[in-house]
Amino acid sequence: MPKFAPLQPEALRPTCKGDDFSFASTDELEPVTHLIGQDRAVRAIAFGANIAREGFNIFLCGPQGAGRHYAVRSMLRDKARQEPPPRDWVYVNNFDEPHKPVAIGLPPGEAVALQRAMSVLIEDLTAVFPALFEAEEYRARRSEIEDGAARRQEQAFEQLKARAAKENISILRTPMGFMLAPVRDGKVIKPEEFQRLSAEEKQSVEATIKQLQGELEQALQQLPDIEKQRRDGLRQLHAGMVEAAVSKLMAPLVERFAEIEPIGAYLQRVKQDLVVNAEHLFLPQAGQPQAGQPQVAKSPAGQPATAQPQAHARAPNPPAPAGDDMRLRRYGVNVVVCSRGEECVRHDGEAGGAPLVVEDLPSLAHLVGRIEQIAYMGSLVTDFMLIKPGALHRANGGYLVVDARRILTEPLAWEALKRCLINGHIKITSLTERWGLASTTMLEPAPIPLQVKMILVGERSLYYMLMQMDPDFPELFKVQADFDEEIEHSPENRQLYARLIATTAKREGLLPLNREAVARTIDEAARLADDNERLLLRVGMLSDLLSEANFCAQEAGRKQVSAEDVEAACQQRFERASRIRERSHEQILRENLLIATSGTQVGQINGLSVSSVGGFRFGRPARITAEVRMGAGKLVDIEREVQLGGPLHSKGVLILSSFLAANYALDVPMSLWASLVFEQSYGLLDGDSASSAELYALLSALARAPISQGLAVTGSVNQKGEVQAIGGVNEKVEGFFDICRARGLTGEQGVLIPAANVKNLMLRPDVVEAARQGKFHVHAVASIQQGVSLLTGLPAGERDETGAFPDGSVNALVEARLCAFAHARRRFASGG
Repeated sequence: MPKFAPLQPEALRPTCKGDDFSFASTDELEPVTHLIGQDRAVRAIAFGANIAREGFNIFLCGPQGAGRHYAVRSMLRDKARQEPPPRDWVYVNNFDEPHKPVAIGLPPGEAVALQRAMSVLIEDLTAVFPALFEAEEYRARRSEIEDGAARRQEQAFEQLKARAAKENISILRTPMGFMLAPVRDGKVIKPEEFQRLSAEEKQSVEATIKQLQGELEQALQQLPDIEKQRRDGLRQLHAGMVEAAVSKLMAPLVERFAEIEPIGAYLQRVKQDLVVNAEHLFLPQAGQPQAGQPQVAKSPAGQPATAQPQAHARAPNPPAPAGDDMRLRRYGVNVVVCSRGEECVRHDGEAGGAPLVVEDLPSLAHLVGRIEQIAYMGSLVTDFMLIKPGALHRANGGYLVVDARRILTEPLAWEALKRCLINGHIKITSLTERWGLASTTMLEPAPIPLQVKMILVGERSLYYMLMQMDPDFPELFKVQADFDEEIEHSPENRQLYARLIATTAKREGLLPLNREAVARTIDEAARLADDNERLLLRVGMLSDLLSEANFCAQEAGRKQVSAEDVEAACQQRFERASRIRERSHEQILRENLLIATSGTQVGQINGLSVSSVGGFRFGRPARITAEVRMGAGKLVDIEREVQLGGPLHSKGVLILSSFLAANYALDVPMSLWASLVFEQSYGLLDGDSASSAELYALLSALARAPISQGLAVTGSVNQKGEVQAIGGVNEKVEGFFDICRARGLTGEQGVLIPAANVKNLMLRPDVVEAARQGKFHVHAVASIQQGVSLLTGLPAGERDETGAFPDGSVNALVEARLCAFAHARRRFASGG
């Protein structure tokens, strides 16, 4: 019986030793100030940040917990601090089209200065204008204008009254207007007296009244002209006084911003509006009603209709809410972007420099801004002062970091971002507007030019999906920064990793780790990487492990984290997630699932699989059986026939057919019928990691050579019979070990793994200890020939110079059986 030595215990879990380090605890280590093991990603980020070309935005790829957000913030923060601050942006009132606010760009720091200056101007005007309109000079000139208008009105009526008196007609003022009535002996004739007059007298009076009524209407028609002259006079009076006051108060403001052309034009428009509307805005009670257009009314005496003047005044002022702030908002300055000052903190409490914005909730409103509304007199109203900036506004002229998955799940946010990047400006839109839900007039703020370096952070799957599905994406994100998940496990990198552990512990406020704890943490990083030659670089997972170890140390009352604390944290994490694993193993131990761990069987072998539930992986054995007989060269995969086998599993089974056809009974037709099945498998099965186990079972059935049930097998196979690497090797070995240990280790049990997977071994300490005591073995095989010898105890056998396999070898037995099938089939076909 050939013997292959199992792997040495040291190969099952290559460990880092505390003696590899010269420090006593992580307090002695300098923190890591750069990204370790990410040279490619660092170069890509630097290139994307420095190239000033459109479309060279950055997509930062990598797994969750790899420290992508922290890394990009750390890299860009120092760069942003050294760059000049961008322009400030404000929204101001559009006096011609109020629903289209105007956007004005200013030099850095000028936005807040303009806002404060305009606020001071309005405060000054609020104090000056009431006194201006209460001045004696103003009152005298206003009285002169109004008295002159009143005199011209009275003169027109006095002439008409004198004319009417000569005709014994009186012009009466009534609440209904003016009325013409006959007079006798200085008294108005009553209606009944008028009726007693003769017909000739009545006709004379009516003719006189009719003539006077026409003259009255002509006199009343002069009133609008008189009123217009009065208004024009008052307007000129107000304009002259207001313009002088406004010019004096605005002079410092105009001088302060004289070099900023858009501000000069805006201030000129403010001045014009103040001159026109000062009285309405600052003196809402000013003005007296005046006589206006006439209308026809009935005489209470039943006499002919008279002309009635209707009270006439200016159009009413807009309703003024409590306080003056709402009426004067038209002159406010809405600062949406500022680059300097206490209001403009950008980098960890520091002001100035280019902005670096990280948007955690990239919804449409948070990205491109929004227009808020306030309740006023039972309605929702808005204006330009309620325009709120989005992340693109705040990051304009700098850098914006957004999580790719989050923006893709927000309605319309991704399309809005692309539109802004393509068009080169920020246009505020809302969900109601995009979906056509708004039926009222909406504000249309002027777009603001956009110049930003966009950094999306996401998984590689998202990057490749967007590259394939979105034609705009390759044109907008031309720089891929791909984060590595692992770093080489070398002596130099162990020292760097120790500093990374120290940095993480200090940043999280954890207890320092002694060097044995650091060594144990590095071992766990290698296990998480599934490779004893690599170390995992997921900073999030490292931080979680250190936090749990810190808790264990505090519970034990220690001032430093020890290797025992790290081990306890790993064990507790394993136990918390292992309920389903325990139930699965319990089904085997109670023999609900049939798995043999001792004895021998023909055509039966223990394969190994890995299950993953909620990020927790565990291994469990599965029985694989094979049956053979004479046939037409068909290999039946029962899993595939019932549609429980995936394409990778089916590929592995088809490779077995090729292996048999290429290695056995080469001069006769393949006359085999065989079936393979995973016993008691009730779910979808995929992957080719059991193909070597299936081939061993098939060879055992053909050779009638029993397989040791104390051994389990994992590994894929190619057409040449070479055993290939698979994933999850640690969990697979440990899954079979747990079953064997529960039933009692015999020293004959073990696992066959591909030789290529030896570098992936980081088995649990209890498995390593069992191997050291000779109770459990891990064999590394490179070919099917090695594996079949270990499993059956028979030599595999190689062809000699005559092309024949040695007698008694597994290969000889297999070929003899296949040849027997072929001869039997020939005899059957010939009827012999």
